[in-house]
Formats: sequence, structure tokens, C-alpha cells
Amino acid sequence: MQTITVNAIGDACPLPVVKATRALGEMKEAGTVLILVDNETAVQNLSRLAAGHKFPCQTEKLPEGQYRVTMTLSGPLETLSLEKPAVCHSGAWEGTVVAVPSDTMGQGSEELGKTLMKGFLFAVTQLPRLPKTMLFYNSGAKLTVQGSDSLEDLASLEAQGVEILTCGTCLNYYGLTDRLAVGSVTNMYSIVETLTGADKVVRP
Repeated sequence: MQTITVNAIGDACPLPVVKATRALGEMKEAGTVLILVDNETAVQNLSRLAAGHKFPCQTEKLPEGQYRVTMTLSGPLETLSLEKPAVCHSGAWEGTVVAVPSDTMGQGSEELGKTLMKGFLFAVTQLPRLPKTMLFYNSGAKLTVQGSDSLEDLASLEAQGVEILTCGTCLNYYGLTDRLAVGSVTNMYSIVETLTGADKVVRP
């Protein structure tokens, strides 16, 4: 029986789920994956992950606000019959455009919004099918320039074939024209053309 322990203490969404998914993929025989987390949101997300794959899952509350989530597999992940839609594991998701109009996600706390946006962009890098294009405009332009916390994730997406486009007018407005660090500059006509030509537009 194989056992893999994943330490996700201190990790914010979506890292606990990402780490757990990687560990599940490493299982070579029947066994368990133990994930240590320190917040109930992570517990709920991990429980949904297990339920989606129909893995038995147990949660144990530990001292100091920590939790241990245990997923049990009856065999290697690749040999199990998983009721989930087939996905493409390489290449861009043709026709899907991610439009990012702000450097924060949602309304309310700006600090929380920045944290959520960083998590969102990282989560995009973990998708089995990547978007064809990502558009950054208004304050979203701040995410593609030098000093952005998301540059590594955006560079990874670009390396995998995702087109990263940033509004030139927006860069100029914020005085960031010379600081673009990933992707290329675009204009409003191209933005409209890209959005209207998309099969699906995703906006965080």
C-alpha cells in the first residue's frame, strides 16, 4: 500500500487542490494520499475533488487549526475508471479567450482582490486545456509588466502557446509602456475583434 503525504499548510486556493492532484497522479498502486491544510476552504475543495473522482475521503481535525484530509485509492490513478469528461492535455483551448480588465478579482477588499487574481492566473496554468488568448486591459495591464507577481505564470502560459495581449492605451495611461515584460501590445480594434470572434469569453 502506497502512502503519499502532501504538506499544503499555509497554501491558499488553488494550491492545495493542485498539490493533491499531482500526488494522486503519482500513485503507482492502491493506497492513500494524505493532505495537510490549515483552513476549511481547502478541506471543502479537497472533498469536492475526491467526490468528483468518487474516492473515499475522510477529514480529521488536528491541533492548531489544522486538518488532515485522507483520500483512498483502490489502484493507480490511470487504471481507475473515472467518470469525468475527456480532456485534451496539450495545446491551447481553441476559441476561448480570458479577458482580464483589472489587477484585482471581484469587488470589496483590494488586498483580497489582488490575492484572488494571483490565484486565478496560477489556476489557469494548471488547466488541462489552456485558453487561446488572454487579454489584459485597464488596470489589468499592470499584471503583464515588470514587478507583477504573476509574470512567471503568464510567461509559462505564453511558452505553452497562449497569446498574451495587453492594451497599449492602458499601458500608456498608467505610464507602463516601457515595462511590458510578457506578451505583446494590442489595440482596441484587435481587442474587439478577439472578443467578438471568441467561442467563449471568460472574465475573472
